[in-house]
Amino acid sequence: MLEQDPRQSLVQYYRWLRQYGYNDSHSGNASLRLDGRFLVTPTGACADTLQPEALVEVPVEGPIPPTASLDTPLHAGVYRACPEAGAVLHAHVPHLAALTLDGRAFEPADFEGRYYFGRIEVLDLPEDDIIAAAHQAVPEVLAKARIVVVRSHGAYARGHSLEEAYKWICSAELAARTAWLALQAGTWRRP
Repeated sequence: MLEQDPRQSLVQYYRWLRQYGYNDSHSGNASLRLDGRFLVTPTGACADTLQPEALVEVPVEGPIPPTASLDTPLHAGVYRACPEAGAVLHAHVPHLAALTLDGRAFEPADFEGRYYFGRIEVLDLPEDDIIAAAHQAVPEVLAKARIVVVRSHGAYARGHSLEEAYKWICSAELAARTAWLALQAGTWRRP
């Protein structure tokens, strides 16, 4: 686990999502719970240049500052629905997003993907109101699951820590990439 200032840790994990191709320069968001409040990336944050002092502190119960990510209500909802959640990450994971564009749950082809997830739920939300709909639906799923996909948008993962939430994002995307390669090779057929 990355042992450092919580603000620096959150920035580092958000940068890794960009560095490893899970987000573009300005997409996704990340938060870290601190007792009755949490730190979240600001709206429009650039992962390449984000500084720890730009993170926004938000109460789990209470008003959301206007500079916080547009997904901040979703993060607060996850923390309320899942008291053990210590971090939430949102990434636009390309293989997982591509394989779930049909709205069907993702069932990994590889052992580790099946071991970690069994299957990953996909929320097929109305595109004309996807943000508000996700703010309601995602916390409900993440109260019970490690990760969920919003069709055509990306994945949200929660963990006890930033490291664990990052593990679920990375593991789900690797499972999707493996499935994608198996489909191309003709060695697997999506259930």
